[in-house]
Amino acid sequence: MPVVSKRGEEMPQSPIRRLVPFAEAAKKKGTHVYHLNIGQPDIKTPEVAMEAIRNVHMKTVEYSHSAGIESYRRKLADSYAKHDIHVDYTDLMITTGGSEAVMFAFLSCMNIGDEVIIPEPFYANYSAFAYSTGVTVVPIPSTIETDFALPSIEEFEKRITSKTKGILICNPNNPTGYLYSSEEMEQLRQLVKKYDLFLLSDEVYREFCYDGKEHISAMHLKDIEQNVIMIDSVSKRYSECGVRIGSLVTKNKGVIDIAMRYAQARLSPPGIGQIAAEASLDTPQSYFDEVYEEYIARRNCLVEGLNNIPGVYSPMPKGAFYTVAKLPVDDTDKFCEWILRDFEYEGQTVMMAPGTGFYCTKGMGSNEVRIAYVLKVEDLKKALVTLEKALEAYPGRVFDKSLVSESKI
Repeated sequence: MPVVSKRGEEMPQSPIRRLVPFAEAAKKKGTHVYHLNIGQPDIKTPEVAMEAIRNVHMKTVEYSHSAGIESYRRKLADSYAKHDIHVDYTDLMITTGGSEAVMFAFLSCMNIGDEVIIPEPFYANYSAFAYSTGVTVVPIPSTIETDFALPSIEEFEKRITSKTKGILICNPNNPTGYLYSSEEMEQLRQLVKKYDLFLLSDEVYREFCYDGKEHISAMHLKDIEQNVIMIDSVSKRYSECGVRIGSLVTKNKGVIDIAMRYAQARLSPPGIGQIAAEASLDTPQSYFDEVYEEYIARRNCLVEGLNNIPGVYSPMPKGAFYTVAKLPVDDTDKFCEWILRDFEYEGQTVMMAPGTGFYCTKGMGSNEVRIAYVLKVEDLKKALVTLEKALEAYPGRVFDKSLVSESKI
């Protein structure tokens, strides 16, 4: 029998999807599973997008331009201007989701063996994208004790070597919900300029900023326009995860030219998805207003509920729709499997993403989980009760007085 590739065996598994078989088994037993493990909102897709899909009358779904349909790129560039991001339509390319945009950025900016510094915890698939492209991730820890604020510039500089080519941030952050301040973005600007690095900024949660906080795009930073690459996507903004449309945006023509070679090799981004995404740019502000209020209610319900559970602590996220919570357990990988496999309360259980999957540094995140508040408030309340009952029953519970005090911070 032929042997599969060693490279494939070493490809990092998704910590978010690893537990799917246990959730499926729970459902087969009749247990209701509250899915707090994945950023799949239950928010309705804008009607303008659905109408565009329903009214596709083309006789043939053809390849688009490798950079994306020109009318969409022009309209998207115009939409960025509303956020004080001024680019030409030739400064962006449409990708198969934000994932492909990250891949193209790695492939266009870095050689095999080059390094990219990423504050951890970070979106788990960054590791997979880096591994696939031969790029080495150099993690720099942020901590729940500081609400996952940007690590100090001194810590960044300790990790810069001759192989360092860039820094990757997610703002607002997945998995923590942290929103970088203007001061933190200015620190990054100075660092990028000093060492002439690329700054890759994943801004797919741009619309989800709370408590009056303002989103500062990397595209706003002065004097490093040639260093910045913005990653974007329609998945979360319009609740269109399945259309698989993202974008790579940069004023660096060299990066665009190289990325185009990879884009041509994969031929074109999804045609129907681009039609939906272009139509979505006409989504009325009322849609975003309603979504914003819904997420605020969900966030407050979840985080307040978590912090009322003895031994649990979660900072209050300022953006996106995730939080990282510290749990009083021996190992969240074990706990997240156990709660699906061996526990139910009143016919229900909870699926979460273990924290270790969002760290590169071994051992970190072993008492943390990422929770996505993508369910209705009523469901979140039931999930919180179930989680509290599970923690009371879990054989690996850790009775740590410091955790109890932190839960009341």
